[in-house]
This record gives sequence, structure tokens and C-alpha cells, in this order.
Amino acid sequence: MKKTFKLNLEGKNRDRVLEAVKHEIRKYVARERRRDLPKGVDFWDFDCKFGLSAESAEVVHFATITEHINAVAEGVGEQFYLEILAKHGVRQSRPPSETDIATDA
Repeated sequence: MKKTFKLNLEGKNRDRVLEAVKHEIRKYVARERRRDLPKGVDFWDFDCKFGLSAESAEVVHFATITEHINAVAEGVGEQFYLEILAKHGVRQSRPPSETDIATDA
């Protein structure tokens, strides 16, 4: 999904538009996560970019998208650009921490 979302639409309440945008993003993510996983892949991960325009978009973590959207909405921004691309995710084994080593002894 590569899209510029406008928050001020003629005849629409800004808060309702904001909620509709968030709903559209959640629907897209849910649809992508339902796709079949290729062999050797554990989950769908997402590469995300966020900015006021496509040219100024910066890489952000997927979990912080809503915070960024709310910041633009509170700052009376007119629009924002969001890019979410699905990618293959493979689970990494976590290295043992000091507490794990202490409990094993």
C-alpha cells in the first residue's frame, strides 16, 4: 500500500475521516497477514515509511504508525503519506541472557 491520505474532506467530519483511514490500514494489514506463507517463512512482516509527502517519508516501525497518524492529526496536518509493504519474516532464536544462564546453574 502506497497512498497519500487526505484528512480534510469537504462535507466530512475530520475525526470520522481519521477513523476511516485507520480502519482502512488495519483492513489492509489483516488481508496481507491472511495470505498463505511461503515455505520457510514464519510470519508476514512489514516495511513502513511515513511522512507528510512521498518525498519526505522516512522509515518507521510498524507498531508506531498510529502514533505518527495521531501526531499529524493533532498538528492540524492536511494529509500524510503512508507506505506499507509486506515482506517475509523468519523468527530468530533469542540469545541467552544473563538471567537465563543464572537460572540454569
